[in-house]
Amino acid sequence: MSLENLSRNEAADRSALITTAAYDVSLDVRQAPDPDTAGYPSRTTISFSAAEPGSTTFLDFIHGGVHSVVLNGEPLRVDDVVDGPRIRLDNLQRDNQVTVTGTALYSRSGEGMHRFTDPADGQCYLYTQYEPADARRVFANFEQPDLKASFTFHVTAPAGWEVASNGGQTARTALADDPAAAHWDFAPTLPMSTYITTVLAGPYFKAQDRWEATLDDGTAMDVPLALYCRASMAESFDTEELFRLTKDGLEFFNRLFDFPYPWGKYDQAFVPEYNLGAMENPGLVTFTESYVFTSRATDAQYQGRANTLLHEMAHMWFGDLVTMQWWDDLWLKESFADYMGTLGVDRATGWDTAWVNFANKRKAWAYMQDQLPTTHPIVADIPDLEAAKQNFDGITYAKGASVLKQLVAYVGFDAFIAGSRAYFRSNAYGNTTLADLLEALSAASGRDLGTWAQEWLQTSGISTLRLEVTEGGTDDGVIGSAAIVQEATDPVTGRNVPRAHRVRIGLYDADAAGALVRTGSVETDAAGASTQVTELAGQRRPALLLLNDDDLTYAKVRLDQASLATVRSSLDRIQDPMARALCWTALWDSTRDGESPARDYVDAVAAFAPSETGIGVLLTVLENATAAIDRYTPAAERVAVRASFLAAASAQLDRSAAGSDQQLAWARTLATLSRRDASGLGRLRGLLDGSAPMAGLAVDAELRWHFWHALAANGRATREELDAELERDTTASGRAGHATALAARPDTDVKAAAWQEAVHGHSLSNQLLTATITGFNTAPAALLEPFTEPYFDCLRTVWDERSIEIAGRIVRGLYPLTQDIAPGQDPAGHPVIVRTDRWLEANGDAPRALRRIILEQRSHLLRALTAQAGVVRSTR
Repeated sequence: MSLENLSRNEAADRSALITTAAYDVSLDVRQAPDPDTAGYPSRTTISFSAAEPGSTTFLDFIHGGVHSVVLNGEPLRVDDVVDGPRIRLDNLQRDNQVTVTGTALYSRSGEGMHRFTDPADGQCYLYTQYEPADARRVFANFEQPDLKASFTFHVTAPAGWEVASNGGQTARTALADDPAAAHWDFAPTLPMSTYITTVLAGPYFKAQDRWEATLDDGTAMDVPLALYCRASMAESFDTEELFRLTKDGLEFFNRLFDFPYPWGKYDQAFVPEYNLGAMENPGLVTFTESYVFTSRATDAQYQGRANTLLHEMAHMWFGDLVTMQWWDDLWLKESFADYMGTLGVDRATGWDTAWVNFANKRKAWAYMQDQLPTTHPIVADIPDLEAAKQNFDGITYAKGASVLKQLVAYVGFDAFIAGSRAYFRSNAYGNTTLADLLEALSAASGRDLGTWAQEWLQTSGISTLRLEVTEGGTDDGVIGSAAIVQEATDPVTGRNVPRAHRVRIGLYDADAAGALVRTGSVETDAAGASTQVTELAGQRRPALLLLNDDDLTYAKVRLDQASLATVRSSLDRIQDPMARALCWTALWDSTRDGESPARDYVDAVAAFAPSETGIGVLLTVLENATAAIDRYTPAAERVAVRASFLAAASAQLDRSAAGSDQQLAWARTLATLSRRDASGLGRLRGLLDGSAPMAGLAVDAELRWHFWHALAANGRATREELDAELERDTTASGRAGHATALAARPDTDVKAAAWQEAVHGHSLSNQLLTATITGFNTAPAALLEPFTEPYFDCLRTVWDERSIEIAGRIVRGLYPLTQDIAPGQDPAGHPVIVRTDRWLEANGDAPRALRRIILEQRSHLLRALTAQAGVVRSTR
């Protein structure tokens, strides 16, 4: 195992031996604007104790050179104690102090200290990102979540910059020997893990405010607030709205959790080329700057940003105040934050569709992830850091949040919150496992949650629920019997694991105006393979029986034939937004599982999406329709199905209200479909050059690059035109759009150059790498086929030589997913599936994280080929 890949056992041994007290970290980034300067001085002093005097441990530091190591006043010989990313410390005393000086390296991968030069004005920006274990790229430390300590940061940087960290600024001192630089000191933090420490530095635009309140127990709160973004984006920075959301969130969570926000200030920075949506660093949360909307954004995008903002705020308690002991229990913070983010949007903002969007988008992510061969229990087995990096997935986030939503219904909201409050009080500034949470929730609810935890947290896979209905007697309109049938195979163990579900069955019929409305409901517990629903027997059969109405449980739902017929003919007549979203999800799950043809889903979207009032749901179903065409429709039908849907999208674009979110959604869809169908390119040209404008449609930078992507993919955009567009849009997003469009051109030399730059080059940042891969993949299978064998040949080298973030993007992004099934071909016999299987067999010793990506991509491809072939999957 690579020495960078810390194992769970090593971490447990180290935490049993040592206890960390305090870090003092000094960083000198004054030379960062010089692109030829690869690194910066880093100095760390750590105070810690050892349970066994005379014992040995090690520090973590991924560096560009270690200059000195001093342990308890004694200099150590660097060559003797430094072994790559580890620094050995021998002959420990009861109380110890170690100081390490070295050179840390700037990053272009979003790991560690990321350095970004703004193409708009040439300014240099720095920020850090560490989860799960990249603080060691910036300063020497004991890199594991259960070795918490107080951190004091000091930063030397150009004098004109803004500099921030977790703690509040205590001093800023001009340097007498370097007038162009200054030195910042920050207050010591409360105990926290290494991965949530942070530093921000650069000529950022900064806005300030504060939140003041008196809590129910009389506690006076006065929290300084700050917002940061790049100077070139300040004009688009809606600080007033962001401060409003922040204050509403702090008000909501402080009262809900009954534990005053503990981290002093609350800064939020929106940073470039970010690998995540956001990161919960206490006192200084970092977000992707994609949330600074420089182009027209839909209401769903604003709501999504609010959800992320409140998700990260919930982490101040779940994750930062109380932290999992090891990455096995990552769900202890992420599942809770995902649930709480949605709850916060629902209760602390003006949006009323938070749970609808959760059901339609977040749970769909979980359902997809839970059907992969690499799925895992919510409480996962994470043997090392590479595995932890791959575990930030739909199971840990969305499935965990879904299961918590069920738990709230099971124990009651008040008991759930009471248990959470007790959990915070008992474990503040400490580390926990599943047992600690269950103890608190069980005590508050009076319920033994052991069985619930076993069923929902410690098994894998997703249950499929069907409602089987028989007619009653001679009256064809009366239900004779109804039963909920459950299929629940754990794909990891192969065991049948039927779970207990609290479900509601909604009965929907037409009202006087013809709308489908809920006329009644039955709530019941479904457990085992079959559960009779006696309350339905003898009732007149409604037009629609909606199983899991109100989205109470986590399960795929199959509609009975009569209800399916109603949905396919009248989906737009369902008045309740949640019920409508659940029906959309049922149609999509059936499509992905090969139970219904992809064209049926596309037809449903063409027919009913124009009436969809929820913009979040609309965006999801339009995205799904495009995927259904590209991935799940047989090649013989695909051209016709795409052409039909493109015509429908174009017509709906004309019908949409000027300036509406729906108009923008259909314009984006038209551009996406046009990447593989040239019939709409003339219209895109007219919108780009202004010769055929559309009332209300702002053809701004983001939409322009969507259009250029489509034109380039069809060979209708020259290099000169794309370069001219880049001169018009000199932003970071413009540079990414340009890279995508260039790589999308359907030319063998273009594809070869993009491949070379992505796989073998080292000049692309994380953002530009992904943009290049996206453009490369916009091509027919025949143009990409020559790269199949080179892909499998390069995997081990890429994984060994690149950081895990960059390697993951390459391995996942360049897998040859664009494939079609031949008539009569067994999906498992497709050449790419066979080649994948050969690689997996020959590389049994490959890192688990690498094999996981390959297994997942194989599964995605096999699912698509199976759907194309019209074969019903045996493990649906």
